[in-house]
Amino acid sequence: IKIESPDGGDPLRQWRKLYEGTSLWWYLQARNKKSVTVNLKHPEGVAIVKALAREADIVVENFRPGVLEKLGLGWEALSAENPGLVMLRLSGFGQSGPMAAQPGFGAIGESMGGLRYVTGFPDRPPVKTGISIGDSIAALWGALGAMMALRHREVNGGQGQVVDVALYEAVFAMMESLVPEFDVFGFVRERTGNIMPGITPSNTHTTKDGRHVAIGANGDAIFRRLLLAMGRQDLADDPSLADNAGRDARRDEVYALIDAWVMQHDEAEVLRLLAEAGVPASRIYSVADMFADPQFLAREMLQTVTLPDGRACRQPGIVPKLSETPGSTEWIGPALGAHTDEVLATLGYDAARIAALRAAGAI
Repeated sequence: IKIESPDGGDPLRQWRKLYEGTSLWWYLQARNKKSVTVNLKHPEGVAIVKALAREADIVVENFRPGVLEKLGLGWEALSAENPGLVMLRLSGFGQSGPMAAQPGFGAIGESMGGLRYVTGFPDRPPVKTGISIGDSIAALWGALGAMMALRHREVNGGQGQVVDVALYEAVFAMMESLVPEFDVFGFVRERTGNIMPGITPSNTHTTKDGRHVAIGANGDAIFRRLLLAMGRQDLADDPSLADNAGRDARRDEVYALIDAWVMQHDEAEVLRLLAEAGVPASRIYSVADMFADPQFLAREMLQTVTLPDGRACRQPGIVPKLSETPGSTEWIGPALGAHTDEVLATLGYDAARIAALRAAGAI
């Protein structure tokens, strides 16, 4: 159940490319969600949220800290309605600390969490990833935390708890060895483009036909197979290249060799030779490539849904894939308030009361 403002709803409804006035992203992101419009500034709207909380396992919110408390819907209020409730609170900087009350979006979390500093090429300014990955990372940590809290409740008794996820911390938690390397060695990781210093080789290379392929041959045995596929038995037998430390010490030489070999072949030939050799490699896929790829199709990662006007539209399939309960798209992102009456009816509101709430501006 997704609670939205009666006045326009979630901004995502209007982001990116619109089809017949609604974002195609919305149709994907809000699939299988029930849209219920509630005016959180109306006393009856507050009562509706409390009634829903009494029936819920998890409440998810991403207001700035303190906003829900001012509305009478903070943790103390909702847990009083349902002591077993788990409340997932997603915010820019968490529920505590000197920055708690400041606004923050994914871009800010990616910047403060360290991701943008290390993303890009060394001679250019920091860049963002091609998607709003900070928001998605925070959502995944939040979902994991909520499941952990439910498991705790199941095993240790009926108490719920708050799961506090800050966008910057969600990104920061993904930053590999950034912190201990600085603490022990004073090493500040910088932007390095497509390579991974300290893990060699892993890079993107240009083919004879102007395409780009990623090759990840940083395992010792895999690197040897790559050299044999390149016809370099001499280097495959070179003990100084037999482990990662040796390869990384000769990083520039290794990448120059791979660049030169890849440039001699078309993309299809590079991928064929490396597949035969058991070396992980991939073209750099565009979405057009995905639509024609047999792996995507075999795994049902392009699912067809129907838009409100009857047009067919493909969306990404369900991830992860569960063997017994694989999941499906029951409906796409709904119209604003499409399920308000249905959900309120489950709480005992009759048609007359729902009409009165609507007339009063509570829903």
